[in-house]
Amino acid sequence: MILKPGKPPHRVTSYRPISLLPLLSKIFERIFHKRIQVDAVINEKIPAHQFGFREHHSTTQQCHKIINEILKSLEETKLCTAAFLDVQQAFNRVWHDGLLFKLKAALPTPYYLLLQSYLTERYSQIKFNMATSANFPKHSGVPQGSALGPLIYLIFTADIPTRNDTTIATFADDTAILASNKDPQTASQSLQTHLNHLATWLNTWRMKVNETKSVHVTFKNWRIDCQS
Repeated sequence: MILKPGKPPHRVTSYRPISLLPLLSKIFERIFHKRIQVDAVINEKIPAHQFGFREHHSTTQQCHKIINEILKSLEETKLCTAAFLDVQQAFNRVWHDGLLFKLKAALPTPYYLLLQSYLTERYSQIKFNMATSANFPKHSGVPQGSALGPLIYLIFTADIPTRNDTTIATFADDTAILASNKDPQTASQSLQTHLNHLATWLNTWRMKVNETKSVHVTFKNWRIDCQS
């Protein structure tokens, strides 16, 4: 357990768990990850709006995409309302049963069987200073610090809801949803509808948005508010 910078040490939420994985597991992950990365079937499953943990994609490029969308709206005298969301404990909350359901539908059978074995009967043990807990089973989460963890998370979230009247941009668990229109009410309604669909998706797959790290911002050239 690693204490986050500037966080009070007496709170459980102030610590970041770092997975220390077996050496053989790390070797297997590296080999399997290298093999699966060149598979066209896998690459097709990752949506174009996802820029996290992908070759030739970066945070800067995703930021440029969002900024260009906002500037385009302003140049067309439109209002752009946006929600910037952070998924709470994203990697730790990946539901294994739901993940295996998606992996079976998305991957060739040999890949699925390997990952099913990889995720089944996993146990963890927590060490803090000189204290060590007993082993306990893991029914959710992908191992942080692993080679396969990010790829598994991208597949798990690949079916996040999208809409034709909004723009979505994701970087791992960070999500931006933008709606543009000359009519403030129309823009607001488009964004709210997308957020409602997202809320249903999050509830179905047992994930949650961190409200303290999520914000709603309206970009405009005139004095008017857009509520969502």
